[in-house]
Amino acid sequence: MTHVPVQVQGIHHITLNGADRQTSVDFWEGVLGMPLIFEQPNLDAPEINHLYFDTGDGRTLTVFTEEGRQPPSQKLAQQPGSLHHIAFWVSQATIRLAEDRLKAQGYGSSGIKDRGFMDSLYFRDPMGLLVELASYKFDPPQGKTHGDVLNLAHKIRLERDGLAIETADVADALARLSER
Repeated sequence: MTHVPVQVQGIHHITLNGADRQTSVDFWEGVLGMPLIFEQPNLDAPEINHLYFDTGDGRTLTVFTEEGRQPPSQKLAQQPGSLHHIAFWVSQATIRLAEDRLKAQGYGSSGIKDRGFMDSLYFRDPMGLLVELASYKFDPPQGKTHGDVLNLAHKIRLERDGLAIETADVADALARLSER
């Protein structure tokens, strides 16, 4: 019997466990600019509130809240099966300003880290969740996706026996994908 995968089309939403409502609204809307678009009871546990935030691309991030919950006082455990971090796509202009803007709101960060094909900046939300702001350092050629560019850049990296994708690999992939 042939096994056919269940084909996904992208992330629909991500749901996090938050503390009280205001802590979530202050962070996701106030710090990261994700508008609270609606809220309702958690339909599986009506005593829990369910907040829906717009991530900027029409998808949502949702947070379960209860007024008696408080943010944890210690770092979240990194055990198998747990979420390591969540990454949000931002522009190059935004990532260049993010460290100072986060600092002004009381959030420390890693500073910008060059990942070859993208820049990353990490910080923690009030619950201790590691949040990444990620910005591609390229735009794909017309008719191609970021995934197309990265797939070819990976092949170029393997050809040169490199440890990771570097900026030159991306530039070469862009050139090859742009050939007419």
